[in-house]
Amino acid sequence: MKAIVYERTGDASVLQLLDRPVPEPGPGEVLVRVAVSGVNPTDWKARRQGPLPDGWQTPGQDGAGVIEAVGEGVDRDLIGERVWLWEAAWQRPWGTAAEYTVVPVRQAVPLGDASFDLGACLGIPFLTAHRCLTAGEYTPDRLHAGALSDHTVLVQGGAGAVGNAAIQLARWADACVVATVSSPEKAQLAAAAGASFVIDYRRQDVVEEVRKIAPDGVHTIVEVSPARNAAVDVQLLRRGGAVCVYADDGGDEVTLPIRPLMAPNARFQFVLVYTEPKAAKAQAVVDVAAAAAQGGIRVGEDAGLPLHHHPLSAAGAAHQAVENAVVGKVLITTSESG
Repeated sequence: MKAIVYERTGDASVLQLLDRPVPEPGPGEVLVRVAVSGVNPTDWKARRQGPLPDGWQTPGQDGAGVIEAVGEGVDRDLIGERVWLWEAAWQRPWGTAAEYTVVPVRQAVPLGDASFDLGACLGIPFLTAHRCLTAGEYTPDRLHAGALSDHTVLVQGGAGAVGNAAIQLARWADACVVATVSSPEKAQLAAAAGASFVIDYRRQDVVEEVRKIAPDGVHTIVEVSPARNAAVDVQLLRRGGAVCVYADDGGDEVTLPIRPLMAPNARFQFVLVYTEPKAAKAQAVVDVAAAAAQGGIRVGEDAGLPLHHHPLSAAGAAHQAVENAVVGKVLITTSESG
C-alpha cells in the first residue's frame, strides 16, 4: 500500500510517500481501507515535536473508509461497513494518511450513507466541540435535540474547524449560538454553520453586542484564544457559566480576576480531546454519530466549512495549509473511492 511516513521530526519535508505492507488487524482491531483522511493542527505539531516511539509515524488522527478485515474477537459482519475514525494515530504509528490503517474497533464508528468527506471531518473538531459544550457544571452530559434549548453559547472564533463544529452541534441541540469572527467573509461562514448571531470583533464591541442578546450572560463560551479574550469572557458569563478553552491562539498564558469569577461560581475548563475522561469521550462519539446520522452536521462552504482536497502524494502541502491556518477543513484523498 501507499502510505505517508516520517522517520524524524521536522517541517513538512520529512513526510515521505512510501510503499508499506498492508497491516494486519490484531485482536480487537479492524483493518480499514481509508478513502479520506482529515488533517488537524495536532498532525503538524506532532510531526514537529514527536515523539517517535516506533521510529516512524503515519500521521492522521481522523478519517473515513470501509472495514476490509477484522482481528480476533471482532464480529466479521463488520466487514464492508462504512466508518469514520477517530484518534487513529494517538500513541500508535498507524495513522489515516495511508491507503489502509488499523484501529481498535471502538474507534471505527458506523457512517451510514454520509459522505467520506463528512466522516473525515468528525473526529478531533467535533469531539472537542462536544466536550466544550458539555463540560460546564450546569450543562448536560449528552447532546441531542433540545438538550441546550435554554442555553446561550458564545463561540469565540466561529470560522475555525472547532468553532464550526461547536456552532453546528450547539444548534443541533437547540442552543442560541453567538459567534465572533474577524472579517465579513468569516461572518458568512459562521452564519452558514448556523450561528444565530455573528459579531465581528474587529468592528463591534463584543461585550455590548452579546449583552443585547443575553442580558444575563451566556452559559458556555467555547474559547480558542483565552489570552486575548479572557477579559471579555469574564464580563459575559452568567452564574455557573463556563469558559471551555481548547487552544492557545494568541498567547500561552492567561490572567484571570478572582472576585468577578468567584461571585458567579464560574469555571474555566481546559479541554484536550485525547486526555478527556473516557466516559465523556465515549458519550461524545455516540452524540456526534447521532448528529451526523440525523443531518445535524454538514460540511462544505454551504455549511461554513470549505473543503480543501489534496491527493496522498501532496500530504506535505496539506500539512502546510493547516499550519498556515487556512480557513476550512483540509482533507487528503487516499484512494479513488474518496
